[in-house]
Amino acid sequence: MQKRLYTFLLLFALSILSAQAKVDTLAIQSPSMQKTLKAGVVTPEGHGKKKNGPYPVLYLLHGYSGDFSNWLKVPPQKDLLQQMADKYQLIIVTPEGDFSSWYYDSPVDQGSQYETYITEELRQEVERKYKAISDKSGRFISGLSMGGHGALYLSSRHPDLYLAAGSMSGAVNVAGIEQEKLRQSIEAVLGPKPDNQELFRQSSVVYMVPQLKASGLKFIIDCGVDDFLIEDNRELHRRMVYEKVPHDYIERPGAHTWSYWGNSLEYHLLLFQKARAEALAQ
Repeated sequence: MQKRLYTFLLLFALSILSAQAKVDTLAIQSPSMQKTLKAGVVTPEGHGKKKNGPYPVLYLLHGYSGDFSNWLKVPPQKDLLQQMADKYQLIIVTPEGDFSSWYYDSPVDQGSQYETYITEELRQEVERKYKAISDKSGRFISGLSMGGHGALYLSSRHPDLYLAAGSMSGAVNVAGIEQEKLRQSIEAVLGPKPDNQELFRQSSVVYMVPQLKASGLKFIIDCGVDDFLIEDNRELHRRMVYEKVPHDYIERPGAHTWSYWGNSLEYHLLLFQKARAEALAQ
């Protein structure tokens, strides 16, 4: 009897360890850009069972020079998204944001319409194919660096779509970027900076605090103290405090690195989980 009990417990433990989120790669046709883009989709273990779901969805954006697969392959903990999807019982989508789209609908490049792609085309496809909650009470968006900017920018412009948003080491002051390669990448989607100073300003999160306040979203912003973007993030935090925009702001040891971002993700998920619980309690 004791031996059979031991065997049962061992098999049960192994079944728990082997149960893990599933990772899909979607190919999505974008009508706005007339091309096919890829997205990673991580579904929690049990997603395929009839009784389970629908699940909240986190759209997790990559940074400058990256692609949709970064969050799946690059963090030091290789199964990070699978573990988080299982632990927090949500779907995680990693969209393609191109090498340097900055997640704008470009007024000068029809092939770079990533605001429309993420907020409409990709979202609709995810909600068609997966057991995803299809209202804002179950949608979150976050990202790193260029993706941190993208998450705050998109959520403030589409507050009807998201419950909460986050930024890790976000490039929140696009108008203030002077590093040549980065500036040129922004000019490629917004137009030459000398001719478009006001557009650059309007497209920078640090100057969008009134929109962040009006959105009513929950926000989490974090940045490493050794990150080259720390001062821009501190300025955004100061402006949000001054305008009384509710948000969590975190500075921790670290720089502009994947070890920092991999550690950041769970802080964001905890805030998103809390935001959803509060929304459901209302």
